[in-house]
Amino acid sequence: MSGVAPPLLPPAIELPPPGPPRRACAGPVPQGARIKERAGDFLVEELQLYEPSGEGEHLYLRIVKQDMPHHELVSVLCRHFGVPPRAIGVAGMKDRVAVTSQTVSVHLPRKPELRSIPDERLQVLWATWHVNKLRPGHLAGNRFSVRVRGIEPFAAPGVWRSIRSLEADGVPNGFGPQRFGMRGNNHLLGALLLLGRHQELLGELLGAGGSAFPASEEEARRSADAGAFDEAARLLPRGLDAERMALRALSRGADARAAVRAVPRDIRMLWVDAWQSAVFNRVLDRRIGAGALHRVGLGDVAVKHPNGAQFAVDDAAMAAEGEASIAARAARFEISASGPLPGPGAVGASGAVLEEEREAIRAFGVDPARVDGSQPGEDLPGGARRSMRVRLSNPELESGFDEHGPYVRVAFDLPPGAFATAVLREALGDGLVDASRAAERS
Repeated sequence: MSGVAPPLLPPAIELPPPGPPRRACAGPVPQGARIKERAGDFLVEELQLYEPSGEGEHLYLRIVKQDMPHHELVSVLCRHFGVPPRAIGVAGMKDRVAVTSQTVSVHLPRKPELRSIPDERLQVLWATWHVNKLRPGHLAGNRFSVRVRGIEPFAAPGVWRSIRSLEADGVPNGFGPQRFGMRGNNHLLGALLLLGRHQELLGELLGAGGSAFPASEEEARRSADAGAFDEAARLLPRGLDAERMALRALSRGADARAAVRAVPRDIRMLWVDAWQSAVFNRVLDRRIGAGALHRVGLGDVAVKHPNGAQFAVDDAAMAAEGEASIAARAARFEISASGPLPGPGAVGASGAVLEEEREAIRAFGVDPARVDGSQPGEDLPGGARRSMRVRLSNPELESGFDEHGPYVRVAFDLPPGAFATAVLREALGDGLVDASRAAERS
């Protein structure tokens, strides 16, 4: 710590919008569609990958939560069981404005007497023990059931045709706006973190000179720009934990790097994840625009469905299997092309595909060498590949009226990591309104 807090600097880089990519579904869409006006309209059921054994040090809980963000769920469990956040395991983060069913694990080697959790937003359906912590991705998928408001029931046949088309051809596996945070700037924070531009990162995170923010934060941000960090921390609305931690570090005289690193690593990595997601969305957008979403060709890294194994479609693979065979496997939905989540661990594409991926990385402000492992750096992502399309299965659709008016209900299963909003946007168009995000911005 330097003893003199640095000034906040607005970011000196501009990045393109992070997505989502363009739609793959063609044709007319109903106007005025809205989702998440109330939690009961958006149901999510996590599909378990395995059953707990009944023995071990990790308590598995099947929880139904309503109107609760993920970080609050973790906080409630930590307080109730007296454990740090690292003791909590989840297979995936679930929506806030929703009724969601999921399994969580709590590391409790001493096996205390279990008591009910005193939070009316949570209900525990069952509890048992298992030998290992629940890890991200340890799920078979998610079942979604969504009541869409603002459209009349007679629009249902058109929505159904789009859903059946997605079932046949696959859903573009883009990242939705929730990936980029309430202000839509998580990818910018990730880029600044990767570049080591900590003063600009703090200016974007805390100050009034960066991305748009809700009016409720303005007074706190003006105070932060003036160097009144204690006052800014006091004025911040609830729930902005990363901002508050950075402000408190600055008030103690931390330099810019130390203030950024006062934010927990899991939050910092969410920023980097968002930057990776923006790069992926750009590559996917170009793929859809070229009409090549369902194709696998030379230079691609192909993903096998459903086991996720990957192989490079290079000259050797083409010679061994043949271009026609690879094309036929893609048409049968056995394989799909993948896009990059840049980092040292990602399998590399080649040729023109690789150059397009490098262009996307540069478009979001970072030299490809910064994230491929050839240069040292802090907070580097591990890197991975992500299928450009995913299967939608078990679709259902109905329409009707309830106490809140007309609705069209859409239900479907998606594999881990896929977004229900991507399906709904394909079927309902870019005019689809997420009422929960609109309320957050106000």
